[in-house]
Amino acid sequence: MFALITITFFLMHSIPGGPFSKGENRKVPDAVLEQIRDQYGLNDPVPVQYVKYLGNVVHGNLGVSFTKLNYSVNKLIADGAPASARIGTIAILVTVIIGIPLGVVAAVKRGKWPDMLAMVIATAGVSIPSFVLCVLTMYFFCGKLKLFPSYGLSSWKSYVLPVFCLALGHIAYITRLMRSSMLETMRQDYIRTERSKGTPESVVIMKYALKNSILPVVTYLGPMTAALITGTFVVEKTFSIPGLGQYFVNAIGDRDYAVTLGLTIFVGAMIILCNLIVDIVYAVLDPRIRIMK
Repeated sequence: MFALITITFFLMHSIPGGPFSKGENRKVPDAVLEQIRDQYGLNDPVPVQYVKYLGNVVHGNLGVSFTKLNYSVNKLIADGAPASARIGTIAILVTVIIGIPLGVVAAVKRGKWPDMLAMVIATAGVSIPSFVLCVLTMYFFCGKLKLFPSYGLSSWKSYVLPVFCLALGHIAYITRLMRSSMLETMRQDYIRTERSKGTPESVVIMKYALKNSILPVVTYLGPMTAALITGTFVVEKTFSIPGLGQYFVNAIGDRDYAVTLGLTIFVGAMIILCNLIVDIVYAVLDPRIRIMK
């Protein structure tokens, strides 16, 4: 977290321009801009600003937005996180419910039509960029067919397209990952032993093959969960969802240092937390994994 804060802080301050630069505030007198910069401490040397910011972060204060009057970054995260979390949680559930079984079926039916269909879906999901998928779904399902609203989260229909756009790429990746892991596991000696003992194929797949094949998927679920829960920039911006992703995009464009840093810290903390949970789940799924003393 310290490295993340340090790198992001100095990168943001190295970008030309600023939240109160004259070029972006041509109608505001120089004296007023100077007073505003003094108020926010932007006239202090960058190292001094950095030390002050670290001190505030240690006390849980992520600063105040430069573009929203009297609006703290803590409140912005508290306001935007629930919308991102709702969309992200649903997308995670859809991804897991569809991606893992699809990968298992593709591995079990290798070379047959279910495998080919799963690979077509996986290839399409990986190949189509999220911004293209968002535009296409909005054009057809919102503009032409008028089945779903194109912005906001006013009803259950508002969740369908954002969740689909968020989940498709991850479903594709998990399907391919699960398929390759299952194929490798099913070639192991203990799988052949269970089959030779007359164990039903469904038991072999669900009890032995699946449990030992899912570790790579669990690894991927860690950062994926953090990314989806904290908001996806393109999807939230396209569908005008009042989540963290939209705030992030706007903050970078407005050179709002405090918001950019605060959201970066929040996302980084979520990724670290999810990776910690993944490490714990490892030991539950595979007893051979132990913390070395």
